[in-house]
Amino acid sequence: MQVSVETTSGLERQMTITVPAERIDQDVDKQVMQQARTRRMDGFRPGKVPPKVIKRMYGDAIRYDVLNRVVQESFYKAVQQEELKPAGGPSIDLKNDKEGEDLQFVATFEVYPQIELADFSSAEITKQSAEIKDEDVDQMIETLRKQQANWVEVERAAEDGDRLRIDFEGFIDGEAFDGGKAEGMDLVLGSNSMIPGFEAGLIGATAGADVELNVTFPEDYHAENLKGKPAVFKVKVQSVSGSELPELNTEFFAKFGIEATEADAFRAEVRKNMERELKHALKTKLKEQVFNKLVELNGIDVPAALIDEEIDNLRRQAVQQFGGPNSQIDPNTLPKEMFEAQAKRRVTVGLLVQEVVKASEVKVDDERVQQTIAEMAETYQEPQQVIEWYNGNEQILNQIKSMVLEDQVVDQLVASAKVSETEVSYEEAIKPAQQAAETADAEAGE
Repeated sequence: MQVSVETTSGLERQMTITVPAERIDQDVDKQVMQQARTRRMDGFRPGKVPPKVIKRMYGDAIRYDVLNRVVQESFYKAVQQEELKPAGGPSIDLKNDKEGEDLQFVATFEVYPQIELADFSSAEITKQSAEIKDEDVDQMIETLRKQQANWVEVERAAEDGDRLRIDFEGFIDGEAFDGGKAEGMDLVLGSNSMIPGFEAGLIGATAGADVELNVTFPEDYHAENLKGKPAVFKVKVQSVSGSELPELNTEFFAKFGIEATEADAFRAEVRKNMERELKHALKTKLKEQVFNKLVELNGIDVPAALIDEEIDNLRRQAVQQFGGPNSQIDPNTLPKEMFEAQAKRRVTVGLLVQEVVKASEVKVDDERVQQTIAEMAETYQEPQQVIEWYNGNEQILNQIKSMVLEDQVVDQLVASAKVSETEVSYEEAIKPAQQAAETADAEAGE
């Protein structure tokens, strides 16, 4: 077998492989002889079918199967010979597959990048900490009450937090536009579910009122034809409802799976859940910050095949998240562009983390794995059963081990970086990193 490799661009390789005709002929003859011994045909005793009959009737199909197998075997043997690490399967182009002549084909594929990790000691990391105060718990309990609130129609002007049932139609330059009309829609004022100015313009409205709103679509609005456009919405208010908050009693506590008879016991459970949420939020933000720095310091080429594979994973996750496990939505109908940036970052981080593990010889901490499982099981009514289930499910257990190994990599990188600590409020701490950054930018601009 002859092999030549050419670098076409970046991570792409073209490997030309030539296999002697004798190898193909020998494999074809073996298959013909095997079928002559095993195939049953009318007019011949079992095992006595002449090979020339088999070759005449099934020779093309046998040769086709042999060629496919030889191409696959030759490719992986050549990859090992040339010490290449393919990222995804190859594209095969048969150059010559004529009988009696050498088989020649070209395999085009991408390889994993060669990574030399940059020194992480130059990275500047800000580690947040936060304390849960009594007023934070009070606010959380009020939020839970609002989630379970009953809506009662009121005969007064609408206030922030009220729910209005409305009909509306939007116009641009006097013309109605697609998607700008609705009837019988419930809208909570202050929910920010409509464009800026819409909800604020309905404060003070009463049931039966006709309100005309002059608003402007944001420049980053998702519909291209509406970006930055001034619009007029004609709104009919059908009803105004105020929220009636539930009492703090056993019935209310049970809605959150908390078996408590006293408000103090419920409050203690709420605080415990908040502490768990806070720990997770701070850990997630630190990890994201560390990985952002890792990517920033190590500019690497990423195989398109791995990005495409991750896009497919994200598509499936999106379908399951919004359509449920039995959704009939074809994930491939979701636009590739929706997931491309996220997929590329995930693959980049994955490759860099693997390299850190390899370079530092990090081994998964089994004790930490069990601690993580115990923390995850705390949220269930029968924690011990959950712990046993995790440990008995190899696939899930491996996922947790990978997560713990990733956490160990983060700890190692943080230990080598320039770390400053800052204390923030609970509300700020649990905000997603991107949202927190946007809030900080907005405050800086004021």
